[in-house]
Formats: sequence, structure tokens, C-alpha cells
Amino acid sequence: MTEFKNLKIAIASGKGGTGKTIFSTNLFYTLRYLKQEVTLVDCDAEEPNDLLFFETKELEIFDVIQSIPIIDPTICTFCSKCHDICNYHAIISIPKFKLIQVVDELCHSCGACLYACEDNAIHEKESVIGQIKTVQLTDDLTIIEAKSLVGLYSPVPVIKSALKIAGNEGVIIYDSPPGCSCSFIQTVEPADFVILVTEPTLFGLSDLKQTVETLRILKKNFGVVINRMSDDYLIHKYLEEESIPLLSEIPFKKEIAEEYSKGNLYIKTYPEWEIEFLKIFSEINKKYGNSNH
Repeated sequence: MTEFKNLKIAIASGKGGTGKTIFSTNLFYTLRYLKQEVTLVDCDAEEPNDLLFFETKELEIFDVIQSIPIIDPTICTFCSKCHDICNYHAIISIPKFKLIQVVDELCHSCGACLYACEDNAIHEKESVIGQIKTVQLTDDLTIIEAKSLVGLYSPVPVIKSALKIAGNEGVIIYDSPPGCSCSFIQTVEPADFVILVTEPTLFGLSDLKQTVETLRILKKNFGVVINRMSDDYLIHKYLEEESIPLLSEIPFKKEIAEEYSKGNLYIKTYPEWEIEFLKIFSEINKKYGNSNH
């Protein structure tokens, strides 16, 4: 193992079901050998499941609060300035019928409507939009879970809260939401390196290409892990043509799937894979680790 450094790694995928979570949780637990602070942040706030793979007895839970505007119709002059300035279409205004209403689920709490209102008809209320759970597995291993309320327009504020709690010290692994949406961008933005977990299918390759294009726009360093590797070499051809590093290949094995379905970490059954995870981490740490975050 190379000298330990602070390092933020995001585990991402272009689509769901590629094995992103199984890779994140097994890598996280393997890094207990570092004897340094390692944090796993489950940023898939709409469907977090990293905690299912660990025995978690004592959880610290707190709410994520968002300020939502309330418009007083007895003061409002129905000028619609708040409606016009809202980029998220969260305010319904029909002056003819003296109707003004905030759609809480669409509000991003940017405060623009308060600034626009010249009649002091708008004040704010606090609304719970999600929860953050933290658990200390050992003195060195911490898991942070972001979970948004069902129906929330965007889980980004909840993800931001989880990232803030994780801080900058030690090794931090971000288990990203699938796809290339705002949630994905929010998660990978602070990362030093992104590991893309893909599968050798046409759908997997198509979504991988979209994610690669996004990361290149963001100017992020990244590499690829192929999960459930079979005899399909379209992925290999693409990686070679685009000069994308292939970090590892996880074989298509029923036994690994069975361990996952039981909520088990497969490195406990196949400890030889810990060597592979440590090798991947060591190479990333050597190139992209930063002792002065």
C-alpha cells in the first residue's frame, strides 16, 4: 500500500443495476485495512441501500430542513413578480382570480421570490425534505446515508447536506445516484476520481458513453470497472478507442449474485477480491490523493 492521502472517490454508473452499490460497499469495507478514517456516503438519496450490507445498531438521525416561501393573499397585490422570477415554476399566479400559490415540491429555496416581492407579502416556513443517517461501524469506518422524502422534486439539497457532514478528511467514497442528472453531478463534483461501474450490454455501453461525455465536460478523472463480465468485447473496444482506463473486471458469477441478494459483502466469502480492491485504490491514491484538501 502506498502512503495514505486524503482522497475522494465517486462510484457512479450511467444506468441502474450495473453493480455500483456492490462495488462501493465492498471497496469501503476493504479499506478498513488502512487504519485511517474512511467514510462511505450513500448519495442515492431516492433509493439508498448501502446500510443494508452492514450491522447498524446505533444510528444518528436528523432532518434536512428547507425554507419554503408562504405568500399572504391578504397582503399580495398579485403583481406576479414572484412568479416571473421563479426559474423552477414553483409559484402559480392567476391575477384575474386573485390566486397565488407556492408548489412546495418544486421550490428550491433560492429566495428570489422574497427579493422580488415589494409588498412584503412573502415569509418563509421550515419544511422537512429528507433525513441524514450516520453510523460509526468502527473508530475508522463511518457510513452516511442521504434519504429524501418520497415525491421530492430534487434530492440535491439532501445530498448536499450529506456531503457537508462527510467533510474533507480521510478517504471518502461517494455512492452516486445512477444516470447523469443533477444528483449525479452534485455527487461527483467534489470527487478527485470517479469509478464508473458498467455492464457488457448495449444499454450499459450507451449509458456509459453519456456518463463519460458528462465527466469530460466536468473535467473529471475517471476509469471503468466492468461488472458481470462475459464474452462481449464491445465495451473493451470502446474503452480502447477512447483511451479510458480499465480498472478491473468482475466476472459473471452466480455465487457473487447470491451473496448480494442476501445482503452480504462478497469479499467476506471471496477474500481474494480484497487484494483487487486494494490494488485499484492504491493506484488511484498514488495518482490523485491529496494531503492538503
